[in-house]
This record gives sequence, structure tokens and C-alpha cells, in this order.
Amino acid sequence: MKVGYKDLIDAANKEITTLSLDDAQARLGSGDTVFVDIRDRRELEREGRIPGAFHCPRGMLEFWIDPDSPYHKPLFAEEGKTFVFYCASAWRSALATKTAQDMGLAPVAHVEGGFSAWKKAGLDVEEVKPKG
Repeated sequence: MKVGYKDLIDAANKEITTLSLDDAQARLGSGDTVFVDIRDRRELEREGRIPGAFHCPRGMLEFWIDPDSPYHKPLFAEEGKTFVFYCASAWRSALATKTAQDMGLAPVAHVEGGFSAWKKAGLDVEEVKPKG
């Protein structure tokens, strides 16, 4: 039986927490919530990001979360933090949230509708300047 990306997203969404835009916005700026933008750097530069979000490219997620990895980022080991993942449309973030949860990172959630919905709702966006 073939499993497509929609099946993977649907399965992930059944096992993870999804925050509404209102719930996500209410957490913005709280010291115990870390927004994690998993989009490509070019997407951030073109579209902006949720203010204060930490950028973790989707391809590095597992390596940055795992404390045994040579690429581990200490942010992911901080106690008392909720990690809220997002991407453009909440597809990659659903899969990323499920992966992070499976790796033992907790608590985790993702933003319903992703950054596209955030921006369309007129919520705060921070500009990201190109590197170099």
C-alpha cells in the first residue's frame, strides 16, 4: 500500500497539537514559548517571519533536536519551553511537530494554516534580511 504525503500529514495531525491563530498569537512574546520557523531561508527573506521566531531548516530538525548529534542546538534542550513549529501551509510543520514529539521534545505544537494564514490574518510579521 502506497502512503502519500497527504496520508502522512493526516496521520501526524491526529497525534499532535494544532494551535489556532488566536492561541498562537496569545503565546507570542511569552518567555516559555519558542516559535520555530522550519521554512527555507529564501522563504523567510521573501515573506518575513513571526517576530522572534527561531529558524531551523526542516532538513536539520532531527540533527538540531538530538543532544547526541554534533549539530545539536542547546535551545532544544531548554527546560520549560513549548516549541511551536510553523511553515508556509502547516504541512511541513505537521510532519516536523510529529517528528519532534517522537524524538521526545515536549511540549510541541504547530500553527494551524501556517505562516500564510498568519500573514493573511494581518498578524505581526518581522522582516528577515538576506545574509551577506
